Amino acid sequence: MTPGARRALAAASRLFYERGIHAVGVDLIAAEAGVTKKTLYDRFGSKEQIVVEYLAARDERWRTYVLERLEAAGPGAVERVRAVFDASREWMDDSSPKGCAMVNAHAEISDPAHPAYAVITGQKQWMLRLFTDLAPEHARTLMLLHEGAMVAHGLRVFADPIGYAREEATALVGGQGT
Repeated sequence: MTPGARRALAAASRLFYERGIHAVGVDLIAAEAGVTKKTLYDRFGSKEQIVVEYLAARDERWRTYVLERLEAAGPGAVERVRAVFDASREWMDDSSPKGCAMVNAHAEISDPAHPAYAVITGQKQWMLRLFTDLAPEHARTLMLLHEGAMVAHGLRVFADPIGYAREEATALVGGQGT
């Protein structure tokens, strides 16, 4: 990617997350990145492709983030499940105060024909596979605890929903709360 394309993707990523995908146009992305609309279209082809690139890059960072924490966790299922919830809490506190970017994007992009839809659903399918690998008999429940906690975190429904979900997940998988 050229420096201008990287700036455009960085600007689009920030704007899409902060304001919403439909609320951000290519004019604003170009202005924020200091590039022309022509540069955006030359590099990405369409706004839809910029959305795909934004979500795919965020998903890649998320997967790396979680896998690094799993690598550092103990070998047991409880420790590894806790590591996922701990990673989620840290990620949300550090880079996602408005909730899960994939859930937020899905609120705006629910058409399976949209090219970003596969990125959104692919991230959630990856999470289900991750929980299946960690605790097969509880994977769906862990997924629901996790996703509900992420949504509640973004909505600020109550204090520390991810911590609460972590403790419920710990009890479910068979460990003691901490």
